[in-house]
Amino acid sequence: MRFPPAFSAKLLGLASLLMLTLAISQSFAADKRVALVIGNSAYQRVNKLPNPSSDAAAIAALLKQSGFDVVESRHDLAVNDMRRAIRDFSDKARDADIAVVFYAGHGMEVDGVNYLLPVDAALERDIDVEDEAVSLDRIIKVLESVKRLRLVILDACRDNPFANSMKRTIATRSIGRGLAKVEVSVSDTMIAFAAKAGSTAADGDGKNSPFTTAIIHNLTTPGLDLRIAFGRVRDEVLKSTGNRQEPFMYGSLGGDTVALVPPSIDLTAVARQDYEFAAQIGTKQAWDSFLSVHTTGLYADLARAQYGKLQAAEQASSNADDARRRAEEQAKFKAEDFRRQLQEQGARQTEEVKQRLTEQAKRELDEARRQVAENSKRELDEARRQVEEAKRQADEARRQVEEAKRQAVEEARQKVEQAKRESKEQAIALAVVPATQPTSQPTPVATPPAMDPADLGRLLQAHLKRVGCDPETTDGNWGDGSKKALAQFNSNAGTKFDVKVASLDALDGVRAKTGRVCPLVCGKGQRPENDRCIQISCDKGLVLGSDGACRKRPDPPVQSAVRHEPSARTSAAPAGGSKCFTFNGKRFCE
Repeated sequence: MRFPPAFSAKLLGLASLLMLTLAISQSFAADKRVALVIGNSAYQRVNKLPNPSSDAAAIAALLKQSGFDVVESRHDLAVNDMRRAIRDFSDKARDADIAVVFYAGHGMEVDGVNYLLPVDAALERDIDVEDEAVSLDRIIKVLESVKRLRLVILDACRDNPFANSMKRTIATRSIGRGLAKVEVSVSDTMIAFAAKAGSTAADGDGKNSPFTTAIIHNLTTPGLDLRIAFGRVRDEVLKSTGNRQEPFMYGSLGGDTVALVPPSIDLTAVARQDYEFAAQIGTKQAWDSFLSVHTTGLYADLARAQYGKLQAAEQASSNADDARRRAEEQAKFKAEDFRRQLQEQGARQTEEVKQRLTEQAKRELDEARRQVAENSKRELDEARRQVEEAKRQADEARRQVEEAKRQAVEEARQKVEQAKRESKEQAIALAVVPATQPTSQPTPVATPPAMDPADLGRLLQAHLKRVGCDPETTDGNWGDGSKKALAQFNSNAGTKFDVKVASLDALDGVRAKTGRVCPLVCGKGQRPENDRCIQISCDKGLVLGSDGACRKRPDPPVQSAVRHEPSARTSAAPAGGSKCFTFNGKRFCE
């Protein structure tokens, strides 16, 4: 894809700006910066210092706001606690890029060695300083593994509180004012004193000492080199103390700029420019590139919205393609269905032509058989639909199922009676025909229509269900459930019908029963009621016994099955003077 020269230049500028932003962000994110801040105010054997604790708290908050990864802040440490804090900090500083140690409190120099004093220091003798204090050399040593910058800030150049009380064990041992000059042997290390060697620092009249106040104002300025920052600290302290206190720096740094806080970048302006360039390109790839750099903020949300619009447009196009394919498939399906209907219609027409070519008697007989089969099928299908509908209802639906079954059986019986009447009328009609024909022709014999095996199975299944022998289905398929139901009927009614097939003999025998034949069996905890099993419930404090009664004593239930014979269901029995007829070789009576 080719772009105009002006647009290509903008695109190149976008790439360069993104690379610069990434480089600064990655460099800043890669640096690990850690700090240890100690403030000792509550000295136990000399006068307390008012400011070191507040000085340490202010410096710790400053470093945290500047984005340091670890800021360990400790106050009023005894000698063991102070040594442990320095030892633990050495583990955190081992892989750090920048490490800072700030100490505010009493310090002293003995024989040219600088010591930081814990709050429990007694220092009765000059030799006790090695046991009861922490040397500056120890702190410098634990920072040797730091990669880029080691910075120690000591606001500890106050008057030695033990100068007059501490005994000298060696007459030649010197104890000077403030701290001694430091010779730093490790490169990229800076040590900042609140006052230069041999002089003392003021604790200050405000909340913080003059030295700490100047550090708060200048040290964490973004992008400011440490040497310039401490030069500003020096100037501010000299001014605030009337040139009585001059901070001093010891150590060595390279020629590159060394800052505690990297230069600030207006990320919002960068994001806005990047957003404008990405919008000019307007592709999903451009928005992906933008969001890979700018993950949060207003412009990131706007970029996600633009990306969503492109994605929605692609989805709409895909949906349109899918709709077109579905329409084509539906048209093809309709064409196939139309062709199938034409074939079926042609087959029906061919069959109708064949039927019209047969004799009138056969057409009437076939038509009668077809009507009987269709009527029976419609009635049984309606009964099945009513049963299925009843199953989806609650207790009231169960009553409707029983009513539907009763209606289905009654309608089936009426249709059988109708078939009988039609057969009888047909026989009479055929009997009249010979009177108008020559006497030499033989009289035709009426052949009764045969009953479809599936319809016979449905009728037998419906009557078996009526007398309590459930065949599990009434679809006319004579399966294992139907065979088992007829076997139960034989066992309880004393009959011996063949259970393998649905026969008219079996239908006659089952229809003759007006009430339940197969007994109703209820499970444990149930009782028969209205020809169905319901759960027995007991009042609070009572339990169901093995005999089905509720008792006070909580006896464990015993598994049992109680058979209950329901009251005989009333049905219309054949009345005196009933009429009988023969259908398909079997005799039926009303």
